[in-house]
Amino acid sequence: MTTLAQAVALARADRGLAVVATLRADQSIQASLVNAAVLAHPATGAPVLAFVTYGRVKLANLRVRAAVAATFRDGWQWATVEGRAELVGPDDPADWLTEPDRLRLLLREVFIACGGTHDNWAEYDRVMAEQRRTVVLVAPTRVYSNG
Repeated sequence: MTTLAQAVALARADRGLAVVATLRADQSIQASLVNAAVLAHPATGAPVLAFVTYGRVKLANLRVRAAVAATFRDGWQWATVEGRAELVGPDDPADWLTEPDRLRLLLREVFIACGGTHDNWAEYDRVMAEQRRTVVLVAPTRVYSNG
Protein backbone atom coordinates (compact mmCIF):
# COMPACT_ATOMS: atom_id res chain seq x y z
CA MET A 1 0.00 0.00 0.00
CA THR A 2 1.44 3.37 -1.01
CA THR A 3 1.04 6.32 1.35
CA LEU A 4 0.71 10.03 0.60
CA ALA A 5 4.24 10.65 1.91
CA GLN A 6 5.68 7.84 -0.23
CA ALA A 7 3.94 9.16 -3.35
CA VAL A 8 5.28 12.69 -2.90
CA ALA A 9 8.75 11.38 -1.98
CA LEU A 10 9.09 9.92 -5.47
CA ALA A 11 9.43 13.44 -6.86
CA ARG A 12 11.79 14.77 -4.19
CA ALA A 13 14.66 15.15 -6.68
CA ASP A 14 12.31 17.14 -8.96
CA ARG A 15 11.14 19.48 -6.17
CA GLY A 16 7.80 17.74 -5.91
CA LEU A 17 6.83 18.05 -9.57
CA ALA A 18 3.49 16.37 -10.19
CA VAL A 19 1.07 16.14 -13.08
CA VAL A 20 -2.28 17.33 -11.76
CA ALA A 21 -5.45 16.28 -13.55
CA THR A 22 -8.83 17.96 -13.19
CA LEU A 23 -12.14 17.32 -14.90
CA ARG A 24 -13.54 19.72 -17.50
CA ALA A 25 -17.28 20.36 -17.93
CA ASP A 26 -17.32 18.05 -20.99
CA GLN A 27 -15.85 15.28 -18.77
CA SER A 28 -12.46 15.36 -20.53
CA ILE A 29 -9.23 15.60 -18.54
CA GLN A 30 -7.23 18.81 -18.13
CA ALA A 31 -3.64 18.20 -16.94
CA SER A 32 -0.85 20.51 -15.89
CA LEU A 33 2.43 20.43 -13.97
CA VAL A 34 2.73 21.79 -10.41
CA ASN A 35 5.08 21.59 -7.45
CA ALA A 36 3.31 19.78 -4.61
CA ALA A 37 4.16 18.70 -1.09
CA VAL A 38 2.66 17.10 2.00
CA LEU A 39 1.46 19.62 4.57
CA ALA A 40 -0.56 19.41 7.77
CA HIS A 41 -4.01 20.84 7.05
CA PRO A 42 -4.08 24.25 8.77
CA ALA A 43 -7.45 23.57 10.42
CA THR A 44 -7.42 19.82 11.12
CA GLY A 45 -3.73 18.89 11.21
CA ALA A 46 -4.39 15.91 8.91
CA PRO A 47 -1.78 15.33 6.19
CA VAL A 48 -2.87 16.73 2.82
CA LEU A 49 -1.33 17.25 -0.58
CA ALA A 50 -0.77 20.96 -1.11
CA PHE A 51 0.06 23.13 -4.09
CA VAL A 52 -0.48 26.71 -5.23
CA THR A 53 -2.13 27.71 -8.48
CA TYR A 54 -3.48 30.66 -10.36
CA GLY A 55 -4.37 28.91 -13.58
CA ARG A 56 -7.81 30.00 -14.73
CA VAL A 57 -8.72 26.62 -16.23
CA LYS A 58 -7.56 24.47 -13.31
CA LEU A 59 -9.26 26.72 -10.75
CA ALA A 60 -12.48 26.92 -12.76
CA ASN A 61 -12.57 23.13 -12.98
CA LEU A 62 -11.85 22.66 -9.28
CA ARG A 63 -14.45 25.22 -8.23
CA VAL A 64 -17.17 23.21 -9.97
CA ARG A 65 -15.74 19.68 -9.79
CA ALA A 66 -13.39 19.20 -6.85
CA ALA A 67 -12.05 15.82 -8.01
CA VAL A 68 -8.30 15.92 -8.57
CA ALA A 69 -5.49 13.45 -9.21
CA ALA A 70 -1.78 14.14 -8.86
CA THR A 71 0.85 11.78 -10.25
CA PHE A 72 4.46 11.78 -9.05
CA ARG A 73 7.31 9.87 -10.68
CA ASP A 74 10.93 8.90 -10.44
CA GLY A 75 11.99 7.20 -13.65
CA TRP A 76 9.43 4.51 -14.34
CA GLN A 77 8.25 4.38 -10.73
CA TRP A 78 5.06 6.41 -10.24
CA ALA A 79 2.34 7.01 -7.67
CA THR A 80 -0.99 8.80 -7.92
CA VAL A 81 -2.89 10.61 -5.19
CA GLU A 82 -6.62 11.11 -5.73
CA GLY A 83 -8.91 13.26 -3.64
CA ARG A 84 -11.14 16.29 -3.41
CA ALA A 85 -9.66 19.75 -3.61
CA GLU A 86 -10.27 22.38 -0.96
CA LEU A 87 -9.47 25.83 -2.34
CA VAL A 88 -8.14 28.60 -0.11
CA GLY A 89 -7.50 31.96 -1.69
CA PRO A 90 -8.68 35.52 -2.18
CA ASP A 91 -11.63 34.29 -4.26
CA ASP A 92 -12.10 31.08 -2.25
CA PRO A 93 -12.32 31.95 1.45
CA ALA A 94 -12.18 29.19 4.05
CA ASP A 95 -14.21 29.32 7.27
CA TRP A 96 -11.11 28.50 9.31
CA LEU A 97 -9.05 31.28 7.69
CA THR A 98 -9.83 33.91 10.32
CA GLU A 99 -6.48 35.64 10.89
CA PRO A 100 -5.78 38.52 8.47
CA ASP A 101 -2.29 37.29 7.48
CA ARG A 102 -3.10 33.59 7.41
CA LEU A 103 -3.49 33.27 3.62
CA ARG A 104 -0.21 35.12 3.02
CA LEU A 105 1.58 32.81 5.45
CA LEU A 106 -0.12 29.68 4.07
CA LEU A 107 1.06 30.54 0.55
CA ARG A 108 4.60 30.76 1.95
CA GLU A 109 4.24 27.47 3.86
CA VAL A 110 3.20 25.59 0.73
CA PHE A 111 5.98 27.21 -1.33
CA ILE A 112 8.61 26.25 1.26
CA ALA A 113 7.20 22.73 1.68
CA CYS A 114 7.61 22.30 -2.09
CA GLY A 115 11.30 23.21 -1.77
CA GLY A 116 11.00 26.88 -2.68
CA THR A 117 13.17 29.64 -1.28
CA HIS A 118 13.00 33.39 -1.76
CA ASP A 119 15.35 36.30 -1.15
CA ASN A 120 12.57 38.88 -0.83
CA TRP A 121 9.44 37.67 0.96
CA ALA A 122 7.71 41.04 0.63
CA GLU A 123 8.06 40.76 -3.17
CA TYR A 124 6.83 37.15 -3.06
CA ASP A 125 3.79 38.20 -1.03
CA ARG A 126 3.05 41.06 -3.43
CA VAL A 127 3.16 38.80 -6.50
CA MET A 128 1.01 36.13 -4.84
CA ALA A 129 -1.63 38.74 -3.93
CA GLU A 130 -1.44 40.44 -7.33
CA GLN A 131 -1.90 37.12 -9.17
CA ARG A 132 -4.64 36.05 -6.72
CA ARG A 133 -2.87 32.76 -6.07
CA THR A 134 -4.89 30.01 -4.45
CA VAL A 135 -3.77 27.18 -2.20
CA VAL A 136 -5.15 23.76 -3.12
CA LEU A 137 -5.37 21.23 -0.29
CA VAL A 138 -6.18 17.66 -1.27
CA ALA A 139 -7.29 15.17 1.36
CA PRO A 140 -6.32 11.84 -0.21
CA THR A 141 -9.11 9.36 -0.81
CA ARG A 142 -6.94 6.92 -2.80
CA VAL A 143 -3.17 6.50 -3.25
CA TYR A 144 -1.79 3.88 -5.60
CA SER A 145 1.35 3.12 -7.57
CA ASN A 146 3.08 0.64 -9.81
CA GLY A 147 5.53 -0.26 -7.07
